[in-house]
Amino acid sequence: MRVGARGRVSGARFVVSPNWDERPSGAAVTLLVVHSISLPPGEFGGDSVERLFTNRLHPDAHPYFRGLAGLRVSAHLFVRRGGELVQFVPLHRRAWHAGLSAWRARPRSNDYSVGVELEGTEHSPFADAQYATLTALVRALRDALPLRDIAAHSDIAPKRKNDPGEGFDWDRLMRELARA
Repeated sequence: MRVGARGRVSGARFVVSPNWDERPSGAAVTLLVVHSISLPPGEFGGDSVERLFTNRLHPDAHPYFRGLAGLRVSAHLFVRRGGELVQFVPLHRRAWHAGLSAWRARPRSNDYSVGVELEGTEHSPFADAQYATLTALVRALRDALPLRDIAAHSDIAPKRKNDPGEGFDWDRLMRELARA
């Protein structure tokens, strides 16, 4: 896996999201934010996350979706349960994934971060294939960007968010990244 000159990750299926804008001039991407998502909550494998990130999620398709009507969000990347990687926003653009947030007292995390969503919930374990894809992705991002930190969405927005949650094994990710 590698990052191309146009900010696209090789091996990722690219689905264009309109929910992005330009990063501030000179903003270096130094942070990776790990999220979790499933729509409806706890259901995996459908196309609802893609529909949400492309503004095509119909609010009447499920009662839970009514609360998401009009929401304009995206992430750079989405890792499905089987390890498939989907990219919505080129890495040099600012995806709308972090919301009101700060990392180490630096506000506006979207300005200097890449957002990666894992298909899952805050309380259930993630799949082996997701850890394999995420590990390869982090390595590729470190090769292409001045990435220094990896944080949970809950770390940058602790009063608002809990993801990726207790189901995410941070020790496992760090062990896998430490391997040559």
